[in-house]
Amino acid sequence: MVHDAPMPQRPLKPILPPSPSGCPMDSLLRLIMGQWTCYILWVLCSQGPQRFGTLKRNIPGLSAKVLTERLRLLEDARILYREHVPSIPPQVTYGLTDRGKELLTAMDELFKIAKRWQDEDAEESVADYDRYNG
Repeated sequence: MVHDAPMPQRPLKPILPPSPSGCPMDSLLRLIMGQWTCYILWVLCSQGPQRFGTLKRNIPGLSAKVLTERLRLLEDARILYREHVPSIPPQVTYGLTDRGKELLTAMDELFKIAKRWQDEDAEESVADYDRYNG
């Protein structure tokens, strides 16, 4: 297996987007809260490293173009690694770097909140249905 160089071949950009206020939290949120970005991270956090096609299939509605853009953004920020195996067809796998793995606890906590809210909403929907149709 051949690991791509840690620094991308593309022109170097700041690792985190600049924050007008200079706040590191603002910079981090600007990076991970882009459309689809947090969900891509969740899939990689919860399911482990994946090849491009598998990752795309695991995120319904996400275009190849946007996935490519988001993967590059996260790779530039050193949150993801890109592993390339020269073969026909080429095999490219994406996974979390040590830096990306630092997000696991936060992603797990967000998942717990999301699941709890989903369950609460479902219970309220049943109660509303029963109240108005009972």
